[in-house]
Amino acid sequence: MMKVEETIVLYPSPGMGHLVSMVELAKLFTRQGFKVIILIVPPSYHTSTAPFITTVSASNPSITFHHLPKIVLPPDSVPSPHHEALQFELIRLHIPNLTRAIHSISSNPSTSVRAFIADFFCSASLDVAAHLNIPFYFFFTSGAAVLATLRYLTTLHESTTLSFRELGQTPLDIPGLPPLPAIDMPLPMLDRDDPAYEGFLYFSHQLPKAKGIILNSFESLEPRALKSISDGLHVPNAPPVPVNCIGPLIMSEKRGGGGGDCLKWLDAQPEKSVVFLCFGSLGLFSAEQLREIALGLERSGHRFLWVVRSPPLTEEQSKLVSATPEPDLDSLLPPGFMDRTKDRGLVVKSWAPQAAVLSHRSVGGFVTHCGWNSVLEAICGGVAMVAWPLYAEQRMNRVFLVEEMKLAIPIDGFDRGIVGAMEVERRVRQLMSDDGGLRERVLRAKHEAIAALSEGGSSNSVLVGLVNAWKNN
Repeated sequence: MMKVEETIVLYPSPGMGHLVSMVELAKLFTRQGFKVIILIVPPSYHTSTAPFITTVSASNPSITFHHLPKIVLPPDSVPSPHHEALQFELIRLHIPNLTRAIHSISSNPSTSVRAFIADFFCSASLDVAAHLNIPFYFFFTSGAAVLATLRYLTTLHESTTLSFRELGQTPLDIPGLPPLPAIDMPLPMLDRDDPAYEGFLYFSHQLPKAKGIILNSFESLEPRALKSISDGLHVPNAPPVPVNCIGPLIMSEKRGGGGGDCLKWLDAQPEKSVVFLCFGSLGLFSAEQLREIALGLERSGHRFLWVVRSPPLTEEQSKLVSATPEPDLDSLLPPGFMDRTKDRGLVVKSWAPQAAVLSHRSVGGFVTHCGWNSVLEAICGGVAMVAWPLYAEQRMNRVFLVEEMKLAIPIDGFDRGIVGAMEVERRVRQLMSDDGGLRERVLRAKHEAIAALSEGGSSNSVLVGLVNAWKNN
């Protein structure tokens, strides 16, 4: 008798950040006895994910990667300066390839597809799953506050003819959230005639059609935002969308070689004495900004571990998300900086094992770009943050981290060009002195995250409920 494998199909958007979270989701499902197939859109403009996929495949035999045919998408094919617009367009163009792949998988007599789970950038795939009568879920890689904002987007869109950029500092009154200045909406959403904005609006329209939303967060971290969604406060006369919090999911696979030297250096530092600065795979600063950070760190007097990436070569890099060369530290940093700080600081080129660093006993603070993966890694490590947003939804995350969760302090001037050395020094000193109970709140959030993932915890119980529903489907 043929064995039929209960299968979950996952569809991440291109790029490492969203793939990492989707792989962690896949591991949860394989531990529950499912086979997982992850559909990969070949990167047209992102750095390669191949080494990461190879590592995951080697250590997780129940996870299979299915690569869709490559579509070459020229950078100027979408009239938008934002790479998010390219993502939405690439996913749309892949609909025929996706349809063939899903049909092939679901028609295999040895495979029983119990759910199709897509990244929110892949909202165009919902109709494909519906046509094949496969339960469709969105996997949302940001937090509940951002989800609530996007759920409310249709209401905001219909309430004004102005773009968020034109509204400027006008606070948006979104149910379940602190006041959010319109200008702090994600950069690709600031102009309502931009194709990227249209992609987010389309997602907002598609949301209620899904069977549910799987969210990389946990209930005690964002209770007000989650309640506002479950109470259906964002779209009048529309049914609420079921939200399933199964987080925090953080990366457990190694993304690249190296990293050992900085961990050995941390081993030699006193407990909670090091401030860690890292700004994500897309976080590129100008040479002038790098010099200001260096001066601020030097004047702060604190130990530091700083990941430095080369400045962008051209403006087009902000759209193409391409690899940058290794930084030339001697030319980028102030003369003599490395020698003067060698006894209390370490500068790492391009990459560090962030999750391992944030869980190290010697790290006492984190200057972050507010990417959601980074926020969750900091919480799981019990590390307080300085919020320095750069792109995507990070300005929103900054507001929620500082005003709602109270797990970070803000850096001033990020929206005015260059953040000066004096401000870097001031915020590093404030972070490491911890005179406002910040570290205590982050440690409490860490324990709540552990509890959520433990047997009988909120996230674990939600996962068990989903699994039982799929197995009994």
